[in-house]
Amino acid sequence: MWWSENLESIIYIFIVTAYAISIFMVMGVMILENRNPLKSLSWILVLLLLPGLGIVLYVFFGQNFRKEKIIKRKGLKNHDYISKIAHAQTQALSENEWSSDDVIQDKASIIQLQLNNSDSVVTTGNSVTLLNNGDQKFDSLIEELKKAKHFIHLQYYIFARDTIGNIIKDILLEKVKEGVKVRMIVDDVGSWELKKDYFKMMRAAGIEIYSFLEVRFPIFTSKVNYRNHRKIVVIDGYVGFVGGINVADRYIHGKEGLGKWRDTHIKIEGDAVNSLQYIFSLDWYFVSQQELANEEYFPIKKPQDNKMVQISASGPDTDWPGIMMGFFKIITTAKKYVYLATPYFMPNESVLMALKTAAMGGVDVKILIPEKSDALITKLSTMSYLKEMMLSGVKIYFYKKGFIHSKVIVSDDIVSSIGSANIDFRSFEQNFEVTSFIYDEDFAREVKQTFKDDFADSDRLIYAEWRKRPLKQKAKESLARLLSPLL
Repeated sequence: MWWSENLESIIYIFIVTAYAISIFMVMGVMILENRNPLKSLSWILVLLLLPGLGIVLYVFFGQNFRKEKIIKRKGLKNHDYISKIAHAQTQALSENEWSSDDVIQDKASIIQLQLNNSDSVVTTGNSVTLLNNGDQKFDSLIEELKKAKHFIHLQYYIFARDTIGNIIKDILLEKVKEGVKVRMIVDDVGSWELKKDYFKMMRAAGIEIYSFLEVRFPIFTSKVNYRNHRKIVVIDGYVGFVGGINVADRYIHGKEGLGKWRDTHIKIEGDAVNSLQYIFSLDWYFVSQQELANEEYFPIKKPQDNKMVQISASGPDTDWPGIMMGFFKIITTAKKYVYLATPYFMPNESVLMALKTAAMGGVDVKILIPEKSDALITKLSTMSYLKEMMLSGVKIYFYKKGFIHSKVIVSDDIVSSIGSANIDFRSFEQNFEVTSFIYDEDFAREVKQTFKDDFADSDRLIYAEWRKRPLKQKAKESLARLLSPLL
């Protein structure tokens, strides 16, 4: 029969037709979602160059999660209360009620932006301690954990089953025996090595622990690309930690091939801890369907110092990419200097243009990135941005004393930002992130000094030498850049 004689051709035509229809369907979805054109083109490139595999990658990593609003904030007691405070503070700023404060007056637009895009309330009377590297962070964290009397809330992207992870775990188990309530959130992908037996053991001991957005086939496979990258600890509502340091030995001892891990964290005491608690409470509601709205979790605090702090969170659950907008505003309002440290530098067009415009306008713009990277394609993509940075006057520094993992910005001896967000598409659009915006001259100068120390341990990139790279290397970087919106 005809069909049996031509079966191979029929199957081939069917596969090609089905694949073409799939591509057009995916393209149609991307067009209807009004996505970033660059990101859409990157996905189309993947679909065309990787037949079959491209569709699988899109199902796992490409779908637009932001529109699904996985955490419905409206109606939650914490959210409604915070929104009212943010609205009142926005009104006060617009009526110049705080204009007597020089710091606020100079950076009022950054403050108002964060109030509007993410309800990031302004808190005063905070004490903020800069913690450089894992040893300082864990010494401080362990000390505060041991003091806990009522509750401990922890949230990490990576919580490893290694030496420091076991030390923290043992402290938590001991605190539970003392009657302290312990709640934990770990990211399902970042903390993949925590198997069912670990969760079972912790829960049996009395610790409430959940994995954020579990990736289980076929359920949630489309959301594997949206990870909770936040690092938050709140102890008794009075002490909080936030920054870039996960719970893993490499943040203390480094990693083979990369060397010592250079990272930054902060400890906060004061009303800003309530903001960290608020963010944790939203994520806790998502994983457990339990609302943490009792007053015991948001105690009234006495002023600890005079530092003004906003805590900003952004992710697929927010209307705006608030952290990216905050970074953009810091750069565009800088008058003297802006220094940035990030392990992955793949800025979107807005941040890229802001950096070039600031540098060409006379602002001293310096970017600190690692000489070595833990991801080859990411490294190549980062390299592709450096030419235009240097040609616009931005100074690029390769950190040589290990691996720079800090996510830090400081500008004009006034505003600093320390948190979990990198300068890349993933942090700006896909991950759940958190960062602090600190408006304090003394603290900004302290952060600036750490930059100077890190610059001393770095090599400044000179364009005349950089342009001599082999054509093959430049081609690799350019190809990797096409994929940067997906990395």
